[in-house]
Amino acid sequence: MERAKILRRLMEEQGLKVSDIVKRSGIAYSTVKSILENGIEKTSYVNVCKICEALGITTDQLEQMARSERETKKEPSYNDVERLIARNGKQMSKEQKLRLIQLLSEIVE
Repeated sequence: MERAKILRRLMEEQGLKVSDIVKRSGIAYSTVKSILENGIEKTSYVNVCKICEALGITTDQLEQMARSERETKKEPSYNDVERLIARNGKQMSKEQKLRLIQLLSEIVE
């Protein structure tokens, strides 16, 4: 699925819509839509090549981008953690909240 996300991101960066990829690649609209929503794992290599070509990249470049994203694990920021707690705090039990407070108090600068 990560490759499909990369394709969507490239489309956004280039200001392209699904219909633009359809025109450039010659692939049916439903096929392109399915690939972008469900991933490229079950599609033909030929169709992947056509979509990549429509986006101005090679399949090797797509693989390199996917590999790079897997290797670059983003650590959550303070804002990410704060949003997570704010979103889920009401669902936490008293014990979970106390454990969280304990963990935070153990952090040493």
